[in-house]
Amino acid sequence: MSGEIVYLDTSAIVKRYVDEPGSDVVRGLYRRCYLGELRISFNLWNIGEVLGVIDRARILRRIREEDYVTIKRRFLAETIRLMRLGILLIVGIRRSILKDSWRLIERYRVYQADALQVVSAKNVRAEQFFVADRKLHEVALKEGLNSVYLG
Repeated sequence: MSGEIVYLDTSAIVKRYVDEPGSDVVRGLYRRCYLGELRISFNLWNIGEVLGVIDRARILRRIREEDYVTIKRRFLAETIRLMRLGILLIVGIRRSILKDSWRLIERYRVYQADALQVVSAKNVRAEQFFVADRKLHEVALKEGLNSVYLG
């Protein structure tokens, strides 16, 4: 298995399960992960955010109720499967990560969740950071990450 690690923020993870611009790139990353070419990483915080994003899409009727249930099940099942296979690295919400994120909050005026993504990606030494939020992409670049904007 390759030592390469790619980090996905919440917006990138959602693209795995909801068809939108950039979904093909994320699906390709998961395919490479299953082939043993790389490992995927995200923070424990992302799990709740993904569930919140798809729930909001359901409430706003951007996805149907039955699609919501399917997407939620697929995301949770795949997350567990990838963890068991050892090809998903979940970054915990540790004190050191929180403390490092506070510096980014003040420096770039970003939300805690976004700062956590950058610090987490740096923590696992991710070769690439995939994101669909332009401001977060710019912060990641300023922090030395090889950020890929999915638009």
